[in-house]
Amino acid sequence: MSEVLTQARNLEIHDVPDGYIIYNPDQDRVHYLNKTAAIIFEFCDGSREADDIVLRVATAFELAASAHEEIREGLASLVQEGLVSSTSK
Repeated sequence: MSEVLTQARNLEIHDVPDGYIIYNPDQDRVHYLNKTAAIIFEFCDGSREADDIVLRVATAFELAASAHEEIREGLASLVQEGLVSSTSK
């Protein structure tokens, strides 16, 4: 079974020169995403599985397979902070 990642609803997303500032009204919290985190967040569009997102981010930044765990940690952080949700496929 695979997990598909989707951006949370009701987020206020603001572009800034080096990433995103996101307000989550459900938690009354503001989050800053740097460029890397913003790209990971963008790939969480409800159509991609976690493994696909990891590969796409690694390709976008020309990263070796050794960086995959860091990308997974970034995904997990987005989920933990309530910016992204995962559903089993």
